Amino acid sequence: MGRGRETPKSQQQQVSYTVEQLVAVNPYNPDILPDLENYVNEQVSLQTYSLDANLCLLRLYQFEPDRMSTQIVARILVKALMAMPAPDFSLCLFLIPERVQMEEQFKTLIVLSHYLETGRFRQFWDEAAKSRHIVEAVPGFEQAIQAFAIHVLTLTYQKVPRTVLAEAINIEGLSLDKFLEHHVANSGWILEKGHGKGQLIILPRNEFNHPELKKNAADSIPLEHVTRIFP
Repeated sequence: MGRGRETPKSQQQQVSYTVEQLVAVNPYNPDILPDLENYVNEQVSLQTYSLDANLCLLRLYQFEPDRMSTQIVARILVKALMAMPAPDFSLCLFLIPERVQMEEQFKTLIVLSHYLETGRFRQFWDEAAKSRHIVEAVPGFEQAIQAFAIHVLTLTYQKVPRTVLAEAINIEGLSLDKFLEHHVANSGWILEKGHGKGQLIILPRNEFNHPELKKNAADSIPLEHVTRIFP
């Protein structure tokens, strides 16, 4: 089933739907299963992402277990990991039968997800290195996880030691120097004077690493509301 633009109603018989339209029009039709599988592979090759389409495919697999492709499911989960901090991995996992989750590749991906959720980046990269055949099948994986690690560090630190950054993004040496140069030029990072492992990186200020920057005091709970609960 191809992808094309919608045509006028007079030509409805010749309409060629996009995958997103197929999902919206008839998400429980098993006939669209091959299209959804092809779309997963397209997301991998083109480095795009559609959670809705992937969830639709996992739901169809529940109704058509004999047609399930574990390779496709693994690719969906890797793409979901790359979407962190969004909860996509958990959403996908809920739709995967427990017997399938017990397969080795899926147990590995669940462990990787746990390490990311708990900020244990060193353990994450060590485990990922043992499972390169799973994660490297999806281009952009390493860069997506590095972006998530930087997101976590930016919310946590005002200044981050070079060693902590290196561990979180799994880059060292000259590659790390180039990485830092890029973010100094493009992301507002500042390098404190010093060299080697003792170097500190000053990260951009935000309301999480500098709570005093919170813009809207109305987001907090008024004192009078608290006193009603705790006299």
